[in-house]
Amino acid sequence: MQLAIFDLDNTLIGGDSDHAWGEFLVARECVDGERFRSENDRFYRDYQRGALDIFAYLEFALEPLAQMTRGQLENLQREFMQEVISEIWLPNAEDLIQRHRDAGHHIMIITATNRFVVAPIAQRLGVDTLLATEPEEVDGRFTGRVAGEPCFQGGKVLRLQAWLEDNRHFARGEKWFYSDSINDLPLLQQVEHPVAVDPDERLQREALERGWRVISLRGDRAAYSDALTF
Repeated sequence: MQLAIFDLDNTLIGGDSDHAWGEFLVARECVDGERFRSENDRFYRDYQRGALDIFAYLEFALEPLAQMTRGQLENLQREFMQEVISEIWLPNAEDLIQRHRDAGHHIMIITATNRFVVAPIAQRLGVDTLLATEPEEVDGRFTGRVAGEPCFQGGKVLRLQAWLEDNRHFARGEKWFYSDSINDLPLLQQVEHPVAVDPDERLQREALERGWRVISLRGDRAAYSDALTF
């Protein structure tokens, strides 16, 4: 059984859903706009540099979930998908996923963004499995804390290993992993088929030095289609 694994933000979609969700909350006046935007931007810059303190970030990012009812959050979630995610949708990403599906591969998204934000995106993409950072829930409400291992950097490796322990028929199969970010270097190094997708500068350099494939999902379909074989 073969496994096609995809990062989400700036890989399967043309932007960062986590940062965009923060901007969306500011626009909807659900948070203290000036303070929240400043911190949201600061954490995003840290992420881009590969220097994010994931626990400090999650304390910040999950706080708004704990301050609203589930009904309020679900309404915002629908609007976010319609107004924000639809604008950064990448048809080529859907095509790539379908090619893996046609080859009989199990489709997984593995993302540092929390499950509340990304679950509707994964559902729209029709993936088989979603591994995401899990926001803690108690009695149907978010607490503002993270549950378990954040799905970030080496945490992605740990989360995938735990999943493979429960799904052993995939353990020996070939694995592809697609990502844009240097933060995903630990997992890219673990798979048989690492692919850099519209990579940041540091991952671009790593990919070229290691002889990994580099593709783009933001241009003409032929730009990536001819480069891939399964």
